[in-house]
Amino acid sequence: MNNKIEFSKGSGNIFKDLGLNNPEEHFAKAKIASMIYDIIEDRNLTQSEAGLILGVNQPKISALRNGKLDGFSMERLFLFLRALDQDVDIIIHPKKQNKARLNLAYAAS
Repeated sequence: MNNKIEFSKGSGNIFKDLGLNNPEEHFAKAKIASMIYDIIEDRNLTQSEAGLILGVNQPKISALRNGKLDGFSMERLFLFLRALDQDVDIIIHPKKQNKARLNLAYAAS
């Protein structure tokens, strides 16, 4: 009996692997939303408390937590980070490989 499991290695961007339009933007928004929610959890904030800080209602915080990001622009997510007392640095430099890429990281102090 041969129980080989077929698989293919992912690209590192699930949105690209799923064939969605603008996969880099989806990936970036998901990473930023995750960073925001990590900060909310680290501060032990309820969704209502987080909503007060970010200027949105609790259902928007729930949507953010659950990855429902269609209603959030990159600019709005950056504003949320600022409201959570985070600096946002954007660094642009010439690409070092065949394709330009987007790299996001959270630098905890």
